[in-house]
Amino acid sequence: MPARLPSWAWVTGLTVGAIAAVTVLGVQADRGSHPTAASAKPSSTASAQPTPTASAPARVPDGSGTGRRVVYSLGEKRVWLVDASEATRRTFTVWPGSVSPDPGTYTISSRNAATTGSDGVRIENIMYFAAKDGVSVAFSNAVDGASPPPAASGAKTGGVRMRKADGTALWAFGTVGTTVTVVR
Repeated sequence: MPARLPSWAWVTGLTVGAIAAVTVLGVQADRGSHPTAASAKPSSTASAQPTPTASAPARVPDGSGTGRRVVYSLGEKRVWLVDASEATRRTFTVWPGSVSPDPGTYTISSRNAATTGSDGVRIENIMYFAAKDGVSVAFSNAVDGASPPPAASGAKTGGVRMRKADGTALWAFGTVGTTVTVVR
C-alpha cells in the first residue's frame, strides 16, 4: 500500500505549480504585443499624432548643437539620442502634449521614476526639462505602453510621450544635467 502524503505536502506542491504557471504566463505576456489606445491611432486623414517608431532618419537636425545631447524636433515629433562622438544612438517619434517648449537649449532638471500624468494615466521614466505657460514639459511613457488619448479641448499638457522601449532607452541616456536641444 502506498504511503499517504501529509496535507501540507499537497498544499506546497499546488503552490509551487501555481507559481510556475504564473511565471510562464508572465514571460509570455511580456514578449507579446503591448496595448495602445484605439482612439489615439491616427486615421489616414488625421495627421495630429504620428504612430511612434524607432526607424527613421538617422540625420540629426542642423542647428541642434554638438556633443552628448537629446534632440527634440517639434515639427518632426521626433527625438534623437546623440552621444559625445556625434553618433545617433537611437531615434524615435513621440506624441507631444498641447504645450510645447520654445526652440532652444535646456537641461534635464529632474527625474521621477513613476507618477500619474495630468491625463490620469500611470506614467514612468519622467524627465523634466522645460516649462512654458505654467506647464512643466517632460519626456515620459505610459506604464502600460499605451499611446496617450487625444487631449481634451483646451487642456494644457506638457508630457512628451513615447513608446515604453523608447522611454526606457531615454531614461538610461538622460541623467540630470543632460542637454536637451529643442528645434523646430
